[in-house]
Amino acid sequence: MRNRYLDILRAAAIVRVVVYHLFGWPWLSLVFPAMGVMFAVAGSLTAASLQKRSAGRVVTSRLRRLLPPLWLLGAIAVPAMIATGWTLERGGTHPYDQWKLIFWILPLDDPPGSELAIDAWETLWYIRAYLWFVLLSPMLWAAWRTLGGAAWLLVAAPVVAIAAIDRSGFELPGSLDTVMWDLVTFGACWIAGFAHRDGLLAKLRPRTLLTAVVVLGGAALYWQSGHPGDEHPWDLNDVPESQALWSLAFVLVVLRWQPDVTGLARFRPLSRAVEVLNSRAVTVYLWHNLAIAAIWPLLTWLAVDDLGHFEKPVTLVAAVLLTVVAVVAFGWAEDLAAKRPARLWPPAGREPEEPDLPVAGRAPDTVRIPRHRAPSSLPVRFTGSDGKGH
Repeated sequence: MRNRYLDILRAAAIVRVVVYHLFGWPWLSLVFPAMGVMFAVAGSLTAASLQKRSAGRVVTSRLRRLLPPLWLLGAIAVPAMIATGWTLERGGTHPYDQWKLIFWILPLDDPPGSELAIDAWETLWYIRAYLWFVLLSPMLWAAWRTLGGAAWLLVAAPVVAIAAIDRSGFELPGSLDTVMWDLVTFGACWIAGFAHRDGLLAKLRPRTLLTAVVVLGGAALYWQSGHPGDEHPWDLNDVPESQALWSLAFVLVVLRWQPDVTGLARFRPLSRAVEVLNSRAVTVYLWHNLAIAAIWPLLTWLAVDDLGHFEKPVTLVAAVLLTVVAVVAFGWAEDLAAKRPARLWPPAGREPEEPDLPVAGRAPDTVRIPRHRAPSSLPVRFTGSDGKGH
């Protein structure tokens, strides 16, 4: 059976990303560090695959599921950007360079785009970072299994790397520096997913874990207080050091104490929403920014752009509806990528992407929450650890 709790976490993270990009509320980065959660869930599911299949098959399968939806976006966005003057653009973030279009096929670096179409490519740093984590996962998983009881050193390694980079001022040339920063910012969360899947996280004593969480969270807040974000002093998305520490603290809590979510099935609309968001996760992520960008042109065209106090609820509904339109129009690419019949809308009860069957000799990855539960965290541009927000 699929771990529905991980489905809920991923669905909540996607919703949080959309809401952040729509309203730009900086406190969301503290309440729910969505990108860290998404990387942690992906790390757990990748580890599950590596437990059962060869590394080559796992990497191939992950890339097959990830890339076709990106290719579909590129097939539409790249010709549109060229037709609207990208080749003549000067001084933008990504001046037209024909050979760099290869990154729309294999995003080892950020897929480039015109300034006019920034909403089409601005969020793609996540796809690039995810790709790198997938490619590195066989090596990371082998190191994890080799270290045994000392595997927590691998979780700590990205945090130590951040401290070393800050202290030394080390930089890689060009865009490789951005790749490095995203890997060290979210690497601990990805590898914490290994600890969740392997059962090592479940074996940690609550007191030990909560002590680590308090130290990590306190360090994140301390660093943020002395290094405020560009747009808002408490937006962790602008400060990779704080983002890394806070995200790790958060995912350790939400992956260690998993509530019983079997009752979700009784709330059919909510259960169905979680199912759809997981079946169309890549599509929602790729297209929601464009949906948000289309809200005000659409409302202006409809002559309902003077909304007063109703602005936020109306724009939220519009963002949801336009994202649904994108899912209907382009979500079938995820079906083809998963070798399923293409459908406009995912059917109910679809088989999961990753079976979450327990592995012999491993601790179960679901832990009941005790009676006293542990606490759980366009107007704004979407940015990665290179200075862009999530």
